[in-house]
Amino acid sequence: MTFCSDAGERDELLRRFASLDLKDYPSVSGPSAPRLDDPASTKALSDVMMALRKLREGIVASKRTDEFAIQAYLFNIRLSVLVKHPESYHPAILHVLRAIHPARNLTSVELQEVLAYLVLDAACRRGDLAEAYAIRRRHGLRDAKVDALLAALAHDNYVAFRRIKRSVDGHRAKLLEFAEPEMRTHVLKCFGRTYLAVDREWLERCAGESWEALTRDRGVGWELDGNRVVIRKVRAK
Repeated sequence: MTFCSDAGERDELLRRFASLDLKDYPSVSGPSAPRLDDPASTKALSDVMMALRKLREGIVASKRTDEFAIQAYLFNIRLSVLVKHPESYHPAILHVLRAIHPARNLTSVELQEVLAYLVLDAACRRGDLAEAYAIRRRHGLRDAKVDALLAALAHDNYVAFRRIKRSVDGHRAKLLEFAEPEMRTHVLKCFGRTYLAVDREWLERCAGESWEALTRDRGVGWELDGNRVVIRKVRAK
């Protein structure tokens, strides 16, 4: 409670949550950007997530579908998306769509937000584009950025993917992070099959990471010759 009360406004609270990491909380989250490693803050976040889980269970048990239930679930979903914890946000989204929304309609903005999260989760975390398109069609989601993201994933277009990631809000950007490693790997494989050598700056710009990060974290075994990256050497006949 101290962690929440110190933040004050809702936006500041969500910003603080976004900077934390659930190291000791079960999750299938993939690699992500560096976060704050303060043990006290991490424990506080885990405590908050556990409290929200109990709140969800209480709402389900009482079969509440009023405005409090809606806002409690929406906050839970947004927070869980920010900390990339699908075990919390995915069942919460399904409950909202299957139980709460049919009984008490969400606003169009709230419904589109929740549907976008579900589509992006299917496409980016689960890697199931067919399911993502099916969800979009079944629920009638109309969102230009979601459509553009699905097209980028379908065509392995990492340039478009990064452009979209920079243009969306923080919640959606977190979901896109699930797909980023695979998209980057595909780009690097394309470089490996296409070029003998490239400029280091151009490679870094296309891959979205520094040369040091590519060699350290991505297993890139190419050679650096000045400002040129040697991908393949032509064998003398």
